[in-house]
Amino acid sequence: MVDFARLQAAVKERLEEDRSVQAIEAEGESFELALDQAASLLDVPIRHLEYEILQKEISILGIGRNYCKIRAWERPEIKKSKEAKAALEFEELLDTEEEIIEEKNGEAFVQARHDGIYLKVISPIGRGEKVSATEALSLIEARSPISIDHNMIAQVVKKANGTYVNVAEYKHVALSDSTLEVEIGEQDMKAFIKVSAPGKGGADLRYEDYINALNSNDVTYGIMEDYLHNLADRPVFGEKLCVAVGKKPVDGLNSYVEYYFETDQNKVRLKETSDGKVNFKELNIIQNVFEGEKLAKVMPAQFGEMGFTVIGKSLPAKDGKDVVVTLGKNVHFGEDGLTILADINGQVVITNSKINVESVLTVEGSVNLKTGNIEFLGNVVVTGNVEEGFSVKASGNIEVYGTVDKASLNSEADIVVRQGITGKEGTKVTAGCSLWVKFIENADVYCGNMVVVSDGIINSTVDAAKRIICEGKRAAIIGGRLRAGEEICARSIGSPGGNTETICEVGVDPKSKAELDEITARRDILTAEFDDVQLNYQTLIGIKQQRKELPPEKEVYFDELVERRKVLVKEVAGINERIEQINRHLEELDMMGRVSASVKVYNGVVIIIRELKEVIRTEYKAVTFISENHLIRAEKYVDIKTDTSKKE
Repeated sequence: MVDFARLQAAVKERLEEDRSVQAIEAEGESFELALDQAASLLDVPIRHLEYEILQKEISILGIGRNYCKIRAWERPEIKKSKEAKAALEFEELLDTEEEIIEEKNGEAFVQARHDGIYLKVISPIGRGEKVSATEALSLIEARSPISIDHNMIAQVVKKANGTYVNVAEYKHVALSDSTLEVEIGEQDMKAFIKVSAPGKGGADLRYEDYINALNSNDVTYGIMEDYLHNLADRPVFGEKLCVAVGKKPVDGLNSYVEYYFETDQNKVRLKETSDGKVNFKELNIIQNVFEGEKLAKVMPAQFGEMGFTVIGKSLPAKDGKDVVVTLGKNVHFGEDGLTILADINGQVVITNSKINVESVLTVEGSVNLKTGNIEFLGNVVVTGNVEEGFSVKASGNIEVYGTVDKASLNSEADIVVRQGITGKEGTKVTAGCSLWVKFIENADVYCGNMVVVSDGIINSTVDAAKRIICEGKRAAIIGGRLRAGEEICARSIGSPGGNTETICEVGVDPKSKAELDEITARRDILTAEFDDVQLNYQTLIGIKQQRKELPPEKEVYFDELVERRKVLVKEVAGINERIEQINRHLEELDMMGRVSASVKVYNGVVIIIRELKEVIRTEYKAVTFISENHLIRAEKYVDIKTDTSKKE
């Protein structure tokens, strides 16, 4: 059984070691020796190396010295592949607790060399079979030994450490040795060998013999060392074998700009005015970008990658050429000096071959059929009205000079409507921060901070995370439901006679409360549907029990009921879980809240402070309602100064 803790630690250690190795310097009396030293230091085959020659000296007629110094590193693709493989192995170890078993029998190899017959034995893996002394002896006897060291054979078989050991003597016949021919072809980009089989008494070729033969023919680059190691154990005779491959030079790519947005202005139907500015009045033509968003990247020119023939001759490559990039407004280069980023939220365009980001979208006139709906990452200014059936969405502020008529406004910041919201059913205004407006009528409003109204609120649903303030000579709240986290304040609340229901609720999270109301209503609908489905389901069950089977169309309907029951049960369970979450959140809120009227609160007005509810039975003048000792108490009106001015 594998010790997973130790194995995981070993894999981690190997990954860290592989990643830490960069380039090393090696030296020797020849290029080959320096390359061997580099391969040894990096613990990789020579064919996995890339290198550059730092210094090379050649002795001439005995004067001077033979010396070579190189810088070498593991080829990036090889290193990346090893790291990916090691990471995959590590992940697989984490995902399994099964025993890792690989089946492979042991192997024995025999080489006849000048000084004797050598034996190498490799251990089996997993439950593979071991090599026996009899098998090894059979291989040795095939080479006609004249004396055999049986004890040494037994030791080699027992150790099975993969090392060749001299175990027998034979009559060596030099003329019968295996021979090797080296051929260099394809414009010095490949090296081939052809090996002849040894005759009787002839010696085999060792790995070192292959390397020496290649080096003697000036083959120094791209040697397939692993292949040659295997070939020494399992020789192939009489065939032309490729054993070294050069590297072709690769010219570098020229620099270019990679755009992350549509650059064809005709494609997005942008229309320019006579002065060259872009008029964003058409629907779906705005290419919004966020502050800090990547707009484009200058892909740098690439250096050419030098190639090498198998005889070590360098093959030069051309470097790519750079391109000059000029920036427009509201954009900048990132820290890497290559990535172009947006300074602000807005619309990205190319003008005069420069990337620009426009921060404000101004709609000249009203939002209507001529403009379509507006959606913009920045500030939107509408000089006219937002007409019925249209919407304006912005990540910045929205400012409307006119009125909003059964339309939709949605801003992540502030909204200013200089006139009023003359809503009808379907009018919805949402502001991430605050809303300043002259009046609100028949509309749904939600604000993440406060709502400030100068004239009044009539028959509307208004939610604010903090305050709803009606300030002005006609600042009245008449009808509707208003919810705020901290305060609702107006000149008057309700109407004479209490004919219009007016509900003011404070000390709550309006957004969570609204969601609670919505999903509770949804649950009621689903529960009613479930009751109907269950009734039909039980009816068909009864028919099936009596008749043993249902008609085909009823069977299909029965299957549909079964699936629908599953869906309804799952959805209702999810809603119940969400309801519990919201209720816990509302219970944990530390907001008490207050409802104030500087002039009058009419009878019939409903005051809710957290879980307390009070229906006003008599008129109050200049009053503030608060919660105290689990009761709603009326006290003298106190004007708490609140900064309701619009921040420019």
